[in-house]
Amino acid sequence: MWNFISNIQDWFNDFSERRRLVRNFNLSARDAFVAKLAPTLLEGSISMGESAYKHAFSKFLAGGFRIKALSGRPLNRQEMVSIAQVVLNNQELVRKLISLGWDTLEIHDNAGYNGVKYKLYDHSGIKGMIG
Repeated sequence: MWNFISNIQDWFNDFSERRRLVRNFNLSARDAFVAKLAPTLLEGSISMGESAYKHAFSKFLAGGFRIKALSGRPLNRQEMVSIAQVVLNNQELVRKLISLGWDTLEIHDNAGYNGVKYKLYDHSGIKGMIG
């Protein structure tokens, strides 16, 4: 029984840390936009993710980390890929996302219906260690 209580506590700690990461991402993105360091405002959120990208740490029905570019216009694929590369080229950040249960990085704009998705595990540098 105590193990069950410990598992519940761990789940809430992970959930709190995931929300904190999203909140900090949004604050940093806003500050970068206001300081004219970023050409568009970005907004992070939690999404369903891609079921084919699941791994051992994936959260059920909440494995996607979505970044929405609030540009007011549809972004082309290269613009979305450029945003994704900022995250994917930072292995420490990718590993943090994986350890908190995310398996998918999604980039979307706020005007169109297109987006790009990436399997975080493929950009983590930890091949064969989790799956």
